[in-house]
Amino acid sequence: MSAPPPPQPTDRLHWSGMTHPGRVRQNNEDAFLALNFDAREVRYLGKIGEGSFNDGDFVFAVSDGMGGAKSGEFASKIATEKITRLLPKSYKQSAQHISAGQGDVLDELFDRIHDELLHLGRCYDECRGMGATLSLGWLTPGWLHFAHVGDSRIYWLPKNGKLKQLTEDHSHVGWLRRQGKINEREARSHPRRSILTQVLGAGQQFLEPQIGSVGCESGDRLLFCTDGVIDGIWDHALEDMLAAGNDARAFVEHAVSESGRDNASALVVELL
Repeated sequence: MSAPPPPQPTDRLHWSGMTHPGRVRQNNEDAFLALNFDAREVRYLGKIGEGSFNDGDFVFAVSDGMGGAKSGEFASKIATEKITRLLPKSYKQSAQHISAGQGDVLDELFDRIHDELLHLGRCYDECRGMGATLSLGWLTPGWLHFAHVGDSRIYWLPKNGKLKQLTEDHSHVGWLRRQGKINEREARSHPRRSILTQVLGAGQQFLEPQIGSVGCESGDRLLFCTDGVIDGIWDHALEDMLAAGNDARAFVEHAVSESGRDNASALVVELL
């Protein structure tokens, strides 16, 4: 019996991102982020593009803010923008083989964002209770390192495999689904589906982000999305669309047309 072929290394990737307020809400409290960074600087990427790992590592993230007035919109922007302060230092340490791994860096990053949102909530009445979900992927050659809090999601479609939801929804309904006590249809209509057990900020003292890594190769695809996308697209359709090479616009527009009750944001990444 012959051994399986080794993973095909990749040095390039393509991405697309889109966000939409939906058909009901006036404010868009979602945010998405695409970055390329090395030890010297962080470069913000456009909504659509192609890049090389020769220019550094990549970070992609989606965040869904919550809170009164426009504080949810503010929270999701803080969650994404604060990412830029820690990463160049971490890249330099990695290049010098200093022991702090990506998981430790991401854990520290989420703690800093959480502390900042709690601080603002204590200091300003208009920020009281504001919080955000955050699902973040750090791509290095051959690896995706990810961290997650809330109910936004990261999906991974291996070149020769089935769609996998890498992140776990931090909600009681998400737990029921993982335990097999309810199915996808029941989870979508459950009266407590929007109640989260973990978010960044929002006055919560407890935070335990989910952190993990998966090996990636050429031909793999990734989808980062907020719950507004999930609300409008069933899991089997997500897999079909990702396998067909649909971009972020297709995911968002399909979700808005099918539901549109919430803001919807997506990032699609393909390893070339």
